[in-house]
Amino acid sequence: MKYIIVQDFSGQEVPFIFPRRVDHADFRDQLPYGKVVAAGFVQLTKDGFVCTGGDTELNLKAREQIDAEVIREALRPR
Repeated sequence: MKYIIVQDFSGQEVPFIFPRRVDHADFRDQLPYGKVVAAGFVQLTKDGFVCTGGDTELNLKAREQIDAEVIREALRPR
């Protein structure tokens, strides 16, 4: 899967996860948020989320540990 992390209007980082067949830049164009802070690929392993890569068109890279934590926190049971 691919992901983008954006800052919402309060400064909170919000992850969006989407299929690999969708381009990062095309997905970003659909979001109502201003600033994209990271982009890359995410997979779930037995040890948790692993974030890698980036997107050259958006000129963004994965912040491996930070992005994994943002995604983990967003998906944790409430």
